[in-house]
Amino acid sequence: MGDKKQTKTQSIIMLNFLDANNSNFLKKLEQTLSKRKYAQNNKLSEINKIISDVQKFGDKALIKYEKKFLKIKSKKINVKFSKNEINKISKKIDNRLKSSIDLAFNRIKKFHSKQKFMPFKYKDRYNNELSYKYSPIDRVGVYVPGGTASYPSTVLMNCIPAIVANVKNIYLTTPALKNSVNPAIIYAAKKCGVKEIYKIGGAHSIAAFAYGTKTIKKVDKIVGPGNTYVAAAKKIVFGEVGIDMIAGPSEVSVVADKYSNPNWIASDLIAQAEHDIYAQSILISNSKDLIKAVNLCLKSQLESLPKKNIASKSIKKFGLAIFANSQKKILDVVNFVAPEHLEINVKNYKNIINNITNAGSIFIGKFSPEAIGDYIAGPNHVLPTSGSAKFSSGLSVSDFLKRHSLIKITKSGIERLGPSVINLAQHEDLDGHANSIKIRLNKEN
Repeated sequence: MGDKKQTKTQSIIMLNFLDANNSNFLKKLEQTLSKRKYAQNNKLSEINKIISDVQKFGDKALIKYEKKFLKIKSKKINVKFSKNEINKISKKIDNRLKSSIDLAFNRIKKFHSKQKFMPFKYKDRYNNELSYKYSPIDRVGVYVPGGTASYPSTVLMNCIPAIVANVKNIYLTTPALKNSVNPAIIYAAKKCGVKEIYKIGGAHSIAAFAYGTKTIKKVDKIVGPGNTYVAAAKKIVFGEVGIDMIAGPSEVSVVADKYSNPNWIASDLIAQAEHDIYAQSILISNSKDLIKAVNLCLKSQLESLPKKNIASKSIKKFGLAIFANSQKKILDVVNFVAPEHLEINVKNYKNIINNITNAGSIFIGKFSPEAIGDYIAGPNHVLPTSGSAKFSSGLSVSDFLKRHSLIKITKSGIERLGPSVINLAQHEDLDGHANSIKIRLNKEN
């Protein structure tokens, strides 16, 4: 009986434990975090071939790869949804879900509408007029995953900031040829005023957006998440088009103390873990008792989770429980990890929040789980992952705007500023630059 009990205890899915007080803590933490940065190099030659084929052969290449990857035998394939199809499919959505999408749309749009950037203009002491103006990107392509990950929330989060930025041409692609498309995706796209919806997924759809085909419009920027093929393809075509970011698997860090509800904390960790076996859930706490309680709650909740297999693998391989016995250590850990999502579920949170510098989105208090940010709070859920919150931010209206600087120099302005320009240009051995100033100062004709 003793052996059976021991085996059962050992089988409990537990977060990997790290103590921030240990001298090798940062090294072990970095090792754990780097495990998730799985290489895509073995796929790059294949993806480059796909992109090259689409560039050369257009729709023929799209159809070829759809048949190959989805094992489609049908000879006739329509790449684009017709208006009739869109209207028909969008009506299949049930009323409760429709109302939820409508509510989410309104809240997300309201939040992003507050982000509008205003032009500015000023004159310096020489009466030179200096200003900034903004203009929207003309064409945006939105990639929405299909199949096992089919999210209408992705449509809203990627399209709405573009709408607010006054992007006139929004196109969307989602894998939809083999299986029937999620009506909620079509409804959300229609609500967002998407001009055309395509039935293509994978790296070849990214190539189609980058270079254009007979059916799929060439765009100026591609946004939206996808699998490793999609992420790698976006990286390859960057420069030909703009991209939002190279998104990795989802992640959450939860800061909790002895006052936190372990059952609630466990549910938030699982909410991330069920996304992907590479997702990462991290608990940071100054209470070892809470860490133990959360581990027990994890086991209990995972038993009844439909995606138990995915979530369990994620927690077992990448899940962490970090004991940090001071606020400084907690902050050091958070800013080092730079999580995509950060929950602050502690009694005294103000000092912690004020000193956080690296995080995608911050959720404050016990009634602010990350899940509400995924859908309906208002801020965008497209966020930097894998530590990139150290140098980047989540998707916003600014990602769909171009900034233009306007410079109008007066005669007195160039007379006062010109000599310094000449000095700097000559120092850099750029005589042509210097001459373009000199000729206006009548120094040389």
